[in-house]
Amino acid sequence: MINALSAIAALLLAAAILLVGNGLQATLLSVRGGIEGFPTPVIGALMACYFTGYILGCRFNPQFIKSVGHIRTFVALASIASASALTHPFIVNEIAWGLLRGVTGFCFAGLVMIIESWLNERATNADRGRIMSTYRVVDLSATVTGNALLATASPEGFELFALTSIMISIALVPVALTRSPAPQPIATARLNIPKLFKVSRVAAVGAAATGLANSSFWALGPVYAQQLGYPKAVIAAFMSCVVIGAALLQWPIGWLSDKVDRRIVMVGSGVLGVAAALALSHFGAKGEAYLLGIGAAFGAFIIPMFGLNAAHANDHAEPGSAVETNGGLLLLHASGAVIGSFAGGFAMSAYGPSAIFVYIAVIYSAFCVFALARILTREAPVADEKTPFSPVPRSASPAVFEIAEDDPNEERSAQNAPSERAASAADV
Repeated sequence: MINALSAIAALLLAAAILLVGNGLQATLLSVRGGIEGFPTPVIGALMACYFTGYILGCRFNPQFIKSVGHIRTFVALASIASASALTHPFIVNEIAWGLLRGVTGFCFAGLVMIIESWLNERATNADRGRIMSTYRVVDLSATVTGNALLATASPEGFELFALTSIMISIALVPVALTRSPAPQPIATARLNIPKLFKVSRVAAVGAAATGLANSSFWALGPVYAQQLGYPKAVIAAFMSCVVIGAALLQWPIGWLSDKVDRRIVMVGSGVLGVAAALALSHFGAKGEAYLLGIGAAFGAFIIPMFGLNAAHANDHAEPGSAVETNGGLLLLHASGAVIGSFAGGFAMSAYGPSAIFVYIAVIYSAFCVFALARILTREAPVADEKTPFSPVPRSASPAVFEIAEDDPNEERSAQNAPSERAASAADV
């Protein structure tokens, strides 16, 4: 265990620093946008721009990696992302910020892709589960840390933007100095969305639904707390509690889904998530304890949903198609996120801050009804044929599913492992 983690320590450190910076930036821009008087739909649109850039980054970054290599591409993308973060306070304009968020999404798609493909290169059948688990811990810890940093300075000033830029720039160091051999060139994967719907309609619809709902929260959750009058420290704590709640229940929910029909677990988690969302809409303004406690329950039941959909799709997918299947799910999720960020913003603008959670409740209610209908028309796979649940980092690219995929017939070495490479949502 120690040897496996020491071999990827530099990559995990780089991932942690990047995700801290990205988490801080996302929350900061939502809060600063509210301070600047941006309309709520515009603040939601900023997140839509990020996901649009992310989709394009998954499509085109593999070509850059093939041309100049992983390290040079990482350096270039991190430098651009750092400069983009630092540009926001100089040009406080909705259109400029939308373009900058698109650039940031494009860059982070490539940055995460490079780290994940590198981790995949180092993974073996003996340690891939531990590597995936450690990466998920890094993802959650970095997100909580990034949100907490919001309370260290005023969102109205320049300091937090500079801190974001510094974090992204420092992430260059572990990658630039690592002695770990670079991965093999990334090969693009052609995604077949109609085939994905044939494999599992529940998973395909669920991936889009989680994008529609969850993206609106990440874009507007800070604005919701801000409009209720909470100070920046409480806003940061609220966003962190949502992530902590997800961390506490993700494994139990995943374990249960491995034992019974996953769709039943999806419906149960979705119904509880709907209840938590409606509770936030009604009680979030009544005090910090309500906001933070219900927020933790909301994250516990909503955030694991994409991982459940991914596992369910792989239960029905053909052997060896994990990257194609999960890449398609990520594309549907990101596409839903583009729409959801807009829709959530318009809901808040029209009906007030609590409307964001009513909107989320409506999306998940519709998904639960659809999943129940499918339960009645399609049998679940037997337990022996199910793919074990794997937690999915919130910032994952399709490469992350190669780390989690376990092929018992394939012997892979950590030092010499030519692997199937499909780290992008390419040829979309």
